[in-house]
Amino acid sequence: MERFLQERLDALELSGGKRTLPNPLHVKQGLNLASNDYLGLASNLSLQQEFLHTLEDQTPLFSASSSRLLTGNVAAYEVLETTLARLFGTQSALVFNSGYHMNVGILPALCTDKTLILADKLVHASLIDGIRLSKGKFLRYAHNDLNHLETLLRTHHEAYEHVIVVTESIFSMDGDEADLKGLVALKHRYEKVVLYVDEAHGVGVRGESGLGCAQACGCMGEIDILAGTFGKALASVGGYIVCSTLMREFLVNHMRTLIFTTALPPINLLWSTFVLERLSGFGNARAQLAKVSTLLREGLVQKGYAHPSSSHIIPLMVGENTPTLEKARALQALGFYALPIRPPTVPKGTSRIRFSLTSLVQEADIRAILDVL
Repeated sequence: MERFLQERLDALELSGGKRTLPNPLHVKQGLNLASNDYLGLASNLSLQQEFLHTLEDQTPLFSASSSRLLTGNVAAYEVLETTLARLFGTQSALVFNSGYHMNVGILPALCTDKTLILADKLVHASLIDGIRLSKGKFLRYAHNDLNHLETLLRTHHEAYEHVIVVTESIFSMDGDEADLKGLVALKHRYEKVVLYVDEAHGVGVRGESGLGCAQACGCMGEIDILAGTFGKALASVGGYIVCSTLMREFLVNHMRTLIFTTALPPINLLWSTFVLERLSGFGNARAQLAKVSTLLREGLVQKGYAHPSSSHIIPLMVGENTPTLEKARALQALGFYALPIRPPTVPKGTSRIRFSLTSLVQEADIRAILDVL
């Protein structure tokens, strides 16, 4: 076994694809351009102190010590899920231990061999893993190509009991966006279609009150499974869906990644509710994030770099692994903590530096990045 492991690692090293865990000191020493703390809430000490003051009359536990179906379903879960349903205007909501638990568990629970899954070519690895674990038939449609999606629907939908269309709202590696209005319109043209949208990178940063791209597009109520995460812009931990009461009840009874895992610590649930209730008040942070994102995107175009982004996730396309690593190291040496993204996270030949901006980044920082590029 050791020889097998070493040979595989050596092959990764030779191709420039070997990964190592980053040194946390390096992150602190430079301008962080690789964080998902999009609104800067994870480092907002005054917000954290305000939250801790709310706990003076209670002693929340740091572990649930059990699954939700045993003794881990503490009152804080009901408060958080009720808050989600109220804000999103849905019948119900369900919280999971992580976005990965969420995406890897939903499709296996919902799908039979009479289900067809049509997924965007560039959906996240967690969704791909969920698809692979399900019993459904799986086809990919070309990235953000609604014409191709409709061709697949027209060709195949009659042969299946259900068709689940799976997409992200803001795509995690390219930073471009799905046409949610177009997807909703397409859903209504075909019976049996269920729309599943992952808003991991949209919640917090888009929409009038920060509820995501679906809110910005005015179609929250038209998406059957609207998913998001607390672990990025909301500076907490866990994933969620907002859905019908019937969908929630079904998943509680069939979703293995919910049933067979210890529940989230109550203190994290309280913090998630605390942040969620204040999400509409972070409009200035959303505006700052939008401003610096536009500045970087436009600056890269002026320097001759093509990119697909329309969001705060902005890839600087390089191509092969070795020059991508070299460019990332050069940026880090100059004080810009930007990381390389390589296959299999992205398709072969599309290695890139992925700038993941936050509201803490200033316009002067963007101009400095563009200068060194």
